[in-house]
Amino acid sequence: MKRIFRFLLFFFFLFTSINPLHAQWVQTNGPYGGNVTCFAVSGRNIFAGTNGGGVFLSTNDGTSWTSVNNRLTNPRVFALAVSGTNLFAGTYGGGVFLSTNNGTSWTAINSGLTNLYVAALAVDGGNLFAGTANGLFLSTNNGASWSAVVTNTGIGAFAMNGTNLFAGGGGGVYLSANNGTSWTAVDSGLTCTSVNSLAVSGANLFAGILVSVVSPVGHETPPGGGVFLSTNNGTSWTAVNTGLPNTPVTALAVKGTNLFAGTSSGIFLSTNDGTNWTQVNSGLTNTGISAFAVSGTNLFAGTSGGVFLSTNNGTNWTAANTGLTSISVMSLAANGTNLFAGIWGRGVFLTIDDGISWSSASTNLTSTWVRSLAFSPNGAGATNIFAGIDFSGGIFLSTNNGTSWTQVDSGLTDTNVEALAMSPASGGTGGTNIFAGTAGGGVFLSTNNGTSWTAVNSGLTNTWVYSLAVSSNGAGVTNIFAGTQDGSVFLSTNNGASWTLSSTSLANEIVFALAITGANLFAGTNGGVFLSTNNGTIWTAASTGLTNTWVNALAVSGANLFAGTNGGIFLSTNNGTSWTTVNTGLTNTNVYALVVSSTNLFAGTEGGGVWRRPLSEMVTSVAKLPGDLPTRFGLDQNYPNPFNPSTTIQFSLPSQSFVTLKVFDALGREVSNLIAEEVPAGTYSRHWDAAALPSGVYLYRLQAGRYAETRKMILLR
Repeated sequence: MKRIFRFLLFFFFLFTSINPLHAQWVQTNGPYGGNVTCFAVSGRNIFAGTNGGGVFLSTNDGTSWTSVNNRLTNPRVFALAVSGTNLFAGTYGGGVFLSTNNGTSWTAINSGLTNLYVAALAVDGGNLFAGTANGLFLSTNNGASWSAVVTNTGIGAFAMNGTNLFAGGGGGVYLSANNGTSWTAVDSGLTCTSVNSLAVSGANLFAGILVSVVSPVGHETPPGGGVFLSTNNGTSWTAVNTGLPNTPVTALAVKGTNLFAGTSSGIFLSTNDGTNWTQVNSGLTNTGISAFAVSGTNLFAGTSGGVFLSTNNGTNWTAANTGLTSISVMSLAANGTNLFAGIWGRGVFLTIDDGISWSSASTNLTSTWVRSLAFSPNGAGATNIFAGIDFSGGIFLSTNNGTSWTQVDSGLTDTNVEALAMSPASGGTGGTNIFAGTAGGGVFLSTNNGTSWTAVNSGLTNTWVYSLAVSSNGAGVTNIFAGTQDGSVFLSTNNGASWTLSSTSLANEIVFALAITGANLFAGTNGGVFLSTNNGTIWTAASTGLTNTWVNALAVSGANLFAGTNGGIFLSTNNGTSWTTVNTGLTNTNVYALVVSSTNLFAGTEGGGVWRRPLSEMVTSVAKLPGDLPTRFGLDQNYPNPFNPSTTIQFSLPSQSFVTLKVFDALGREVSNLIAEEVPAGTYSRHWDAAALPSGVYLYRLQAGRYAETRKMILLR
């Protein structure tokens, strides 16, 4: 019998070593798309760089895409270039990365690259050029080392014409005729010297002008741009803008005799070297163009909403985004089996199967910069969905589960909507008060499902409202909290008629999120989490263990509090006294939104779409036992044993450790994952219910850091 058991243990360890099963986050199947900033083509391989999602590869003309980001530690990719079997990626803040295996793995190559904000890359023979936010750098050894060749100006575009290499940037156009050794400004006739794109067609050199850049979180509007032509290698320039709107030109491409210009208003085509332009947007559902790529007869356009493909020179476009999970999710909201995601620049998407599939739910949503989502009963037994839109988009209402939307912002004098919240109307009427927090206009109230809005800002001394929360104070009065830009939290007990400032501010932090559980009010800020137990009168820091303190989102599940940060997701089971990471499998750790739906926690990320993880994998109901801290690791025999149908497992930790506690059957197959999280030092017990399993011998294994121990238990019916 001992030999049999030893054999089973050997088989168990062999099986678990070659078949690791980990509780972890899973990326849902969409929504597809993302902010595509650049392309590179190498034979049949098409690479797409994204802002937040890294690099994606298609080997079938964009029919499907695969993420190729292993060891690409910065996912904000703004430039790609190919040299033989080498693929280079320029990132925003992480410098240049090299892959020699089509993106399967990456290595940073930044020696001598003193500015790591890379906007453009170019290969000229054995020379590799990098355009950065403050200069142009040259490498003659595939990025092993770099030297500066132009300083004190931003470079965002390259083009080559024979032995001439052109660079465009904030200082205009520069020319080098000696492999980058020296450069000369060639700007005569170029009325604006902010050049974002360059293209060559025969002896013609084209420059796309970008007058200003819209901040990802700003609200300014760029004043204009255009295309300029030089027929003499930049010696002189002429504007060629007939038919082209006065808008920044962010991308240029040449395909045969066709010249394409990408703008914030879509794509324009010229067949006569820019003399005249025609808009070619048919099928192009996102008109913010960032990049082009030509591959055979195919023309690809990278937009803020993904990749589009034209096979007929722009006459028609189709989305080509399957597998491209690079969207940024700013808001999540769940109602029954319906989960809605507010996508930055893409509108609203809906899943009814926990993210297995997504569908667009944006019909008539004329502005797609969705910042917030909220549900409200409509008084007739159905549920209304409200979407708050940034960039002056206002508020939209759907009464049919996102099938269509109607703009409802009459009286909303500030239409940059950052937050939404609902509370029952007073007097027991069954109606709903809808509150909207705006970026500069304060709080607005609607009592008629958004038909009209009224500013309710008396006492609200800071009108940049980023978060709202509603709770009952236990005495029949509804408390409404507003978190603002300067770390202030305001309270209203009369539906916004007046507001009171909490007596202590939160160290001038921005209050991005508010959450309420029982009598506890939590504030998520760019300086961590704060807790108030008296409606905001006094706040205390509650960030121990929170290794990233930029908190974008909070979510509550029972007594458990989750925080979404720029460093992933954290869990507190003790009202913020301590936090542990729950990031296993989460490769996109800038988390903007969290929501609990049924038995799952969903996370909206920057450039990584929506992720899902069962609550049971994180909220393990492990109980800490009283007593002194143990001096050694230990796994006790379960009790009772034999058992039917449940038992208790106790273990000891002398120091905080990442703990896994798993149960396997006699063949080494995992049947239950009881714990997979960081656990502080102490002695703990975990209850296990085996009611659904047959009688037999089971093995339970504890791993805490380097410590591992396995014991046997018997389920006897």
